[in-house]
Amino acid sequence: MEEGTSKSPGYCANTASDKDYGDADPFQWDTREDCEVRQILDRIADKWSLLVIALLDTRCLRFMELRREIDGISQRMLTVTLRQLERDGLVKRTVHPVVPPRVDYELTALGGTLHRTIQSLVTWTESHQSEIAAARMAYDARTAETEHADA
Repeated sequence: MEEGTSKSPGYCANTASDKDYGDADPFQWDTREDCEVRQILDRIADKWSLLVIALLDTRCLRFMELRREIDGISQRMLTVTLRQLERDGLVKRTVHPVVPPRVDYELTALGGTLHRTIQSLVTWTESHQSEIAAARMAYDARTAETEHADA
């Protein structure tokens, strides 16, 4: 079992009510280490998982194809990421009984729903990247002025 993973499904207090989002707690994602929601978000939001999910959106790929497509990922990290995504039911691993062995990876139906959600986030990012770049520049300019005044 992965370090930090709860042995049994946990319940996280303070999640948003299904009835009224107006009363949602701004701290709805429990910060406790054993919180199931936190564990899932940590898993699916890491950079390697996001890239694997994006690449498997419309096609089935072999391990080495994934490794070639994902710049900077090690063989071990790709193996760990694929195992975690398979364990969570997001990726399906198919072993073909041929010599040499052939293993294909593809998104499950659940993984496809996650991809659509991630795509919404990417679309938002693309739409607002110039605003974020401007905010960063303004922040950096303010910070530089403050540091210069303190010197």
